[in-house]
Amino acid sequence: MLSRLILLSLAVAGVSLPATILHCGKFVDVVNLAVRENVSITVEGNRIQSVSNDFAAGEAIDLKSHTCMPGFLDMHVHLVSESNPKTYEERFRLNGVDHAYRSVVYARRTLLAGVTTVRDLGARDGVSISLRNAIQQGLIDGPRIFAAGTSLATTGGHADPTNGVRNDLLGDPGPKDGVVNGVEDARKAVRQRYKEGADVIKITATGGVLSVAASGENPQFTEEEVRAIVETAKDYSFHVAAHAHGAEGMKRAIRAGVHSIEHGTLMDDEAIALFKEKGTWWVPTISAGQFVAAKAEVPGYYPDVVKAKALAIGPKIIETFRKAYAAGVKIAMGTDCGVCLHGDNARELVYMHQAGMPPLETIQVSTLRGAQLLGIDHEVGTLERGKLADIIATSEDPRADLSTVTRVSFVMKQGKVYKRP
Repeated sequence: MLSRLILLSLAVAGVSLPATILHCGKFVDVVNLAVRENVSITVEGNRIQSVSNDFAAGEAIDLKSHTCMPGFLDMHVHLVSESNPKTYEERFRLNGVDHAYRSVVYARRTLLAGVTTVRDLGARDGVSISLRNAIQQGLIDGPRIFAAGTSLATTGGHADPTNGVRNDLLGDPGPKDGVVNGVEDARKAVRQRYKEGADVIKITATGGVLSVAASGENPQFTEEEVRAIVETAKDYSFHVAAHAHGAEGMKRAIRAGVHSIEHGTLMDDEAIALFKEKGTWWVPTISAGQFVAAKAEVPGYYPDVVKAKALAIGPKIIETFRKAYAAGVKIAMGTDCGVCLHGDNARELVYMHQAGMPPLETIQVSTLRGAQLLGIDHEVGTLERGKLADIIATSEDPRADLSTVTRVSFVMKQGKVYKRP
């Protein structure tokens, strides 16, 4: 076996490196929702060179007792933070650098859970953008990140950074801080995210569960403001993701042209019809709803104003999922990990199955559909010749036991192995 130093020397010298072969006992075809047996995947560099229907000759990584599938894509995470009983006081104690060190741990944990691509939908101080860059440069281990940077809110809205603080600290944050009031602010806030290096725009179209504010569902942008954000975002090739629990704010966002709705907890029949008419993606984040509902029962975990919202809104997402899935709303997997715990991402598949989605379709929604949402399905989301080698494996067949996806035993991202059985 060549040492890592020798391999690196050969690569620098321009010498072709040996291919990596994976022998997969089972192979999930996420396009056709089928499982094939005895498949070899040959990887050269960071891409898949071939997928064959029998075991190729040569030294291989033995996954004959495992099921191989594409790496998961989680379309809603917050890698810079993680829920804990001290979250609200930490706002006043921790600096951006503190969050940056924590994010390194959360990013690696996410990757080792089989998630090879994420959208990070909201973090302050530029930490998620710097985390993305460090991973791209190979300095630390983590998933491929599409980062929103600072989320956009209205004054007092869900992502207003001064919610819940005492009067002398409230101030009047503006577009630079992600706070929008009116069309001109909206355009400036998008341009500021471009200046900071974001990949996607995140807005909070309604109230939220965890903000220290009374409503978790009221609309918080005018439709005109959202349309200005969407139009400006288009100029910079940004998609717009809209946090929304309440139906009215959700419908305003969809009519204004956002690319995806996050959470969507209280969507009504009119909202479902708009999803289908406009082709808007839905990222349900069942995991976050389940997590906050459970933690709201723990004394002192959340402030009282947050606890009331968590108990009222959190449990409703499962029934909403059943209804929207049956209606044919376009779904991609997202967890809101950061609200729930990093590394637990694949629990979302189990929740989607419990709400009525067949096991292989939960895998499709967590791979191919996420890639389509991002517009990178030509690169990832399926295991095909020419695509990036993002490959994971589980020890069991997910058709028989879907919970196996929560115990990923093999992780390869762009041809590099991070975890073996």
